Amino acid sequence: MTDATSREISITRMIDAPCDLVFKAWTDREHLARWWGPEGFTAPSVESDPRPGGTLAIVMRGPDGVDYPMSGVYREVEPPHRLVTEVTASGPDGRSALEAVTTLTLVDHGGKTELTVHERAVALIPEAGPMLGGMEVGMVQSLRKLDDVLTGAMDRQIVLMRMLEAPRERVFEVWTTPEHLQHWYGPDGFTLTTHEMDVRPGGVWRFTMHGPDGVDYPNELIYDQVIAPELLSYEHRSSPDADDPAFSGSATFDEFMGMTILTMRMVFETAAERDETVEKYNAVEGGNQTLDRLVAYLSKN
Repeated sequence: MTDATSREISITRMIDAPCDLVFKAWTDREHLARWWGPEGFTAPSVESDPRPGGTLAIVMRGPDGVDYPMSGVYREVEPPHRLVTEVTASGPDGRSALEAVTTLTLVDHGGKTELTVHERAVALIPEAGPMLGGMEVGMVQSLRKLDDVLTGAMDRQIVLMRMLEAPRERVFEVWTTPEHLQHWYGPDGFTLTTHEMDVRPGGVWRFTMHGPDGVDYPNELIYDQVIAPELLSYEHRSSPDADDPAFSGSATFDEFMGMTILTMRMVFETAAERDETVEKYNAVEGGNQTLDRLVAYLSKN
């Protein structure tokens, strides 16, 4: 439910971790500091006293270095199944911007946890509109980070993100159509040849990236999930004789006020394989160049 001054959201996720661990991740300050906030945000300051009337205070820091503090209290604490908090969030100028009541419910499913977050927020100032608009996508991204922490993926992954001034239907199309991909996919100076592309679960995208030095880099993606226009997940591998490590990858397309928050994730079997890919193939620099080329392509097409 949404109006000009309030918003209510409810999100359910299945987390591959027991209830007591998920509950601890929501209440322990060291755990909260690892995952709280959307992609690109950190939580440099966390205070948590998880008992009725106890304090909860978190400072989120955006990728631009701006801090967004929030503070409040725990209203209900019933470990490991229910948590209710009431907080006030401030904007970049320090003024109180939102009041929010968040209810967390955890249900055990044989060692996994069904997590439901229900949140209602009320704007305190007119400038809080973007904060209301970003509530759902912010929580969705935070829950992805929580899952990454609990499964250990956060310690062996590469995550890259961009805000794109285009609807996610358009971005998804540009990411899944060879006629578009050939114009932007790959680092600076690279070109692309798609040999086969079947965007469905079990389908394959087989392509070759041609480096500016004339070296060819064959690749193959096998899609696990295809949820248009929200998600692509896949297994990546190179040619059978290549010695670079394979990884699980995903691209998520989150809607934010008519724009798209794109997050590209590569998860390796070990941190060592992740580090090897970063050092040997300049994966972070190359990934950022690829996304920069996507931004430029969308701005002209």
